[in-house]
Order: sequence, then C-alpha cells, then structure tokens
Amino acid sequence: QVQLVESGGGLVQAGGSLRLSCAASGSIFSIYAMGWYRQAPGKQRELVARITSGESTNYADSVKGRFTISRDNAKNTVYLQMNSLKPEDTAVYYCNTDLYDGNRRSNYWGQGTQVTVSS
Repeated sequence: QVQLVESGGGLVQAGGSLRLSCAASGSIFSIYAMGWYRQAPGKQRELVARITSGESTNYADSVKGRFTISRDNAKNTVYLQMNSLKPEDTAVYYCNTDLYDGNRRSNYWGQGTQVTVSS
C-alpha cells in the first residue's frame, strides 16, 4: 500500500504564492511520475503539472510561467511552487503518483488540499 500526504494549501490573495508538497510512502519500488491535478466546484479534475523520473515536465497552459513542479527523488516528494496566483486557481489540488510497488504498476491519489485565491 502507498500513502500520499499533501501539505501547503491555504488562503492567499491574488498575486500571492503558495508551495504545495506531497510525500509518498509505503510499498514503493520505483516512481515513474508524480503530478498535481485540481478540481474546482462544478468542474472536472484537470492536470496542472506532471514530472517524470527523468525530470521531464508538462504543464497546463493556464499555469505555464506561473507554476513550477519539482521533485526530490530521495524523499519521494513532489512540490508545486505556485506564483502570481489568480482567483481562477481556486480548487482542491490533488497529488498523483504513477509507480511500481514491486508487484505491479499502480496509480495513487492524495486526499487533496484546498487552495483559495481571493481577489
């Protein structure tokens, strides 16, 4: 079993910054990719940013130039630095990991952390 623990969400004014963290623990043999998704009320969950084991990254167009994803492989942790936040960034942010647990390749989700940006 694998657990993802997220932290760093909160309330911030437009133009401000937040840094999200997500640490994976448990039966981890290797991690292929880690990423952040978000879901706003009444909307579908969408990819925000993703980073592979080879440090390849991709971002949603709406966050390019404002958000930066990074990872610490030794700690099985992924970060999302969010700058120049906008009210439309308000959502629950979920951590996701694609990994091999020694038996099979699996996908896991965190519990989510609320990010609220006030105008």
